[in-house]
Amino acid sequence: MAFTTTMLAWSVVEFGECMPPPELRNALLAIRWATDYLLKTVSQPNRIFVQVGDPINDHNCWERPEDMDTARTVYTVDAPNPASDVAGETAAALAASSIAFRSSDPGYAETLFRTATRVFEFADSYRGAYSDNSNIRDGVCPFYCDFDGYQEVLESSMYSLQSYRASADSFMCTLIPQSSSYHIEFTPGGLIYRPGGSNLQHATTISFLLLVYANYLEKSSQTVNCGEVSISPSMLRQIAQRQVNYILGENPKGMSYMVGYSNLYPQRIHHRGSSIPSTKDHSQVIGCKEGSIYFNSSDPNPNVLVGAIVGGPGEDDEYEDDRADFRKSEPTTYINAPFVGVLAFFVAHPNP
Repeated sequence: MAFTTTMLAWSVVEFGECMPPPELRNALLAIRWATDYLLKTVSQPNRIFVQVGDPINDHNCWERPEDMDTARTVYTVDAPNPASDVAGETAAALAASSIAFRSSDPGYAETLFRTATRVFEFADSYRGAYSDNSNIRDGVCPFYCDFDGYQEVLESSMYSLQSYRASADSFMCTLIPQSSSYHIEFTPGGLIYRPGGSNLQHATTISFLLLVYANYLEKSSQTVNCGEVSISPSMLRQIAQRQVNYILGENPKGMSYMVGYSNLYPQRIHHRGSSIPSTKDHSQVIGCKEGSIYFNSSDPNPNVLVGAIVGGPGEDDEYEDDRADFRKSEPTTYINAPFVGVLAFFVAHPNP
């Protein structure tokens, strides 16, 4: 949730001027809904609430949110126990959001900034992954463990501008086929690909970074130097645009991976509320295991989750419209959030 909030806020900071006023207001409302919650999770001194709910029990049920009756177990980390990953990302979300709200609500922005500073101090002072705590490990793993290392969250905040530039340039060069350091994998149809499932999270996030960095380079009249190859901001934008076009339908399947967009899109997404009849159409409670008939059904989902982006195709560009294949058919907030700024930019600049 903190990552999603960070990306939404960063989208507003970088591309808010591309958004029509009503859509900018919607974006800020979505961010505020999340930051109000995050503020509550860090409202007690030297304590952070890291999770609500038991993911194992929740995953064992297929039921609508309105019918959920699984335990709402609360998991906390208290100093001096570590939670650098959760606290660091929460601090990032609050800090980015403080910038997003700076002009429209300076008082709220100041609250977010002060809290972000305090939460980052917690992350830095008590170093380690929150899943290292034995009292919560069984409740958070394997679903929400720290996979990549909490150090990345802390170190990214301590970069000097020069080291940030060098790191960013190096990453951009991995995306350029003409570069000697090129190594990012693409599918035959042109989609950025990394193994592990939910691949479109990489495509949307990298597209966002490409556009942000292209803007930085353009404003400073710079290029990316990849050995003997010089990469302009427009080239970075073209890579991002190809990813957007692929996601929205220019791919070997001719399918939009955004639900509700175009004539061909995923019909059987891995989403409880979308796959089970709404309370309006079925007012009786549908219990934990009673929803299995909808999970196992081959029928299209009765509720179209317009705008949701699924995990997407595999390395061969193939996609089976299968609710059970969660790695491909599950939509997530962390896939969608980076796409908000990306789409805002390309709507305003269709020919970058």
